[in-house]
Amino acid sequence: MMMAVSFERYGRLYYLDPGPYQPVVGAKVLVPTDAGPEVAECVWAPQWVDEEVGGPPVFTVYFSAPHRVDFRALVRDLASRLSGRVELRQVGPRDEARLQGGIGPCGRDLCCATFLKDFEPVSVRMAKDQDLPVNPLRIAGACGRLMCCLKYEHPLYQDFHANAPNVGEQVDTPEGAGIVAGHNVPGDKVVVKLTADGRKCACTRASVCGSRQSYEARYGDGPNPAAAPPGDAGGGTE
Repeated sequence: MMMAVSFERYGRLYYLDPGPYQPVVGAKVLVPTDAGPEVAECVWAPQWVDEEVGGPPVFTVYFSAPHRVDFRALVRDLASRLSGRVELRQVGPRDEARLQGGIGPCGRDLCCATFLKDFEPVSVRMAKDQDLPVNPLRIAGACGRLMCCLKYEHPLYQDFHANAPNVGEQVDTPEGAGIVAGHNVPGDKVVVKLTADGRKCACTRASVCGSRQSYEARYGDGPNPAAAPPGDAGGGTE
């Protein structure tokens, strides 16, 4: 028996042995891949083919173990019991979470088990830049590693901190002078404690201007704005 499936509409066809199942055309099926089971659509219903056509994959076994496994002995045992060639591949904690699935701290299905295809490097620095507590229970995912979602908004925080005044810096705002008390990065705002009455206000980052001393401390001495540009300053009378 052989059937054909496609992972996307009008996409490439993949042929495999349906085993004991008989899905109809248009049915959704789980197909084993190197990255774990993937949902595909049955394009060609199971039917008998010539016996000379061989080699379609029938099944894939996934397992986890709490201790080290002697793969050589396991391969020999499986090959003898299944009467076929057996190949074992070791996966990491992130791949294991992708295969098993689950619910993340946000209450949604794990990113790695839904839309995330590649694992990008994630560091503790990303959590610090986002003012998150460096607590493994708060920033670790179901795999026990740092959450992949720490990568999503990190470029936004980098851009914000590169142009926003630091906490404790004296600034001028549309509501008066004050000191930066905090940041609201998702809202692109700076929280300022006003000097006049001690009230806190949230101003857009573009509307907050730092002092000249703070600017020179961060970027160094710039050109003197009071200096006249070189060249002829215009006609005059002697």
